[in-house]
Amino acid sequence: MNRMHRLVLLIALLGSLSVPIVGQRPNILFVYLDDFGWRDTSYMGSDFYETPHIDALAKTGLVFTNAYSCAANCAPARACLLSGQYTPRHHIFNVGTRPRGKAEHRRLAHIEGTKTLRADIVTWAESLQEAGYRTGMFGKWHLGSKPTKQGFDVAVDYRLPGFRGHLGKDGSYLTDVLTDRTIEFITEKKGGPWCAYLAHIAVHTPLQAKADLLAKYKEKQPGKLHNHVVMATMIQAVDDGVGRIVEALKKSGQADNTVIIFTSDNGGYGPATDMDPLWGYKGNYYEGGIRVPFFVHWPGVVEPGETAEPIIGVDIYPTLVELAGATLPAKQPLDGRSLVALWKGETQTFGDRALFWHFPAYLQSYKQTNEQRDLLFRTRPCSIIRRGRYKLHEYLEDGALELYDLQTDIRERNNLATSMPDQRDAMLADLREWRQSIGAPIPEPSSVFDAERHRRAQARARQKAVRK
Repeated sequence: MNRMHRLVLLIALLGSLSVPIVGQRPNILFVYLDDFGWRDTSYMGSDFYETPHIDALAKTGLVFTNAYSCAANCAPARACLLSGQYTPRHHIFNVGTRPRGKAEHRRLAHIEGTKTLRADIVTWAESLQEAGYRTGMFGKWHLGSKPTKQGFDVAVDYRLPGFRGHLGKDGSYLTDVLTDRTIEFITEKKGGPWCAYLAHIAVHTPLQAKADLLAKYKEKQPGKLHNHVVMATMIQAVDDGVGRIVEALKKSGQADNTVIIFTSDNGGYGPATDMDPLWGYKGNYYEGGIRVPFFVHWPGVVEPGETAEPIIGVDIYPTLVELAGATLPAKQPLDGRSLVALWKGETQTFGDRALFWHFPAYLQSYKQTNEQRDLLFRTRPCSIIRRGRYKLHEYLEDGALELYDLQTDIRERNNLATSMPDQRDAMLADLREWRQSIGAPIPEPSSVFDAERHRRAQARARQKAVRK
């Protein structure tokens, strides 16, 4: 074999190895779904939804089974994600600022908050942009301002002309369109690393089927966990899109130097899916409302596997900054920790750190009421802390406490607040100290609350639930 033949063989061999290019910063593909539940992928146990492309990435990546969103609904979760801050710092507590439910049933006065991420908050997109990354946002922003004003070179909003929900007048499907635009962005030959934030509106309401998949799922045997035909078509549309993006990365020679992160903004939509054995769903702060699917796929760096280490949405900011070799903002407090050491296997745990949630508002109930603490509201004002295996809820209306051992009671049905007073009091002290340190607003008693009307409405709702 002559020297030229040996050189060609060596180049071919190196090209076949799945290893990152030494010294080259990775591209970042961040897939962020909307209302996608903890068990809505096949790899997490769905017995009806089909996600082969997502499953393949998870199988060759690191799966986090205790990953959390910072909020149980859309806007605050996204604000925490982009800012790296818990809700009391940016004051986006809900979708919009209006009060929810009837005033006569709300014991506490409304805290308006804001619906816009302040311009002085530096997003991780701005940090990456400053470090030389080309940045693109495709889908749901939901933070009031414009993505191009807060760190994204390219932004494609999901509210496209000609679309009603997920359906275009020309027969196109929004998930496919956002996938197409993401592929265009990542395959542009502009040089330098990129970060694509694919924030699908799927699988948020309105639940609208991808028409060419309907027959398949109507004929499919329903599962014991999942059986919603329209939701199944929406999930497959997302998965098919992920498969097309991965194929585009391979064809463009970028697959081996692209980090893929996959997660959701909150728990699944209660009337259409199920997070069992988790209790709750989108909008409340039981595990089904805030625990989300999460994995990272990073060829040649992340070893395939699974971890139960608790992580949360504010961890994404320092993680992306470290991946990009960017700089954290000097004067902006950040509440998370970089996950890169966990991903690389340099550490197995963050120790006994606490995770926090604060929601000083109400969300009105779904018609489905079997997983709500109050039959008129999915969520009442509350603060939550998780430390290690234990999780404590504090409800701000009446000071009610719920303590759960998630290691033995993932469904949060056995309240230990009375039987474990030392654990309860220690966590409550930590929670209240955190609230004070971060300036979390606490709602005052409402002057228009009507206890008798509330009692009668609860009784009617309970009777209706029993009849169902």
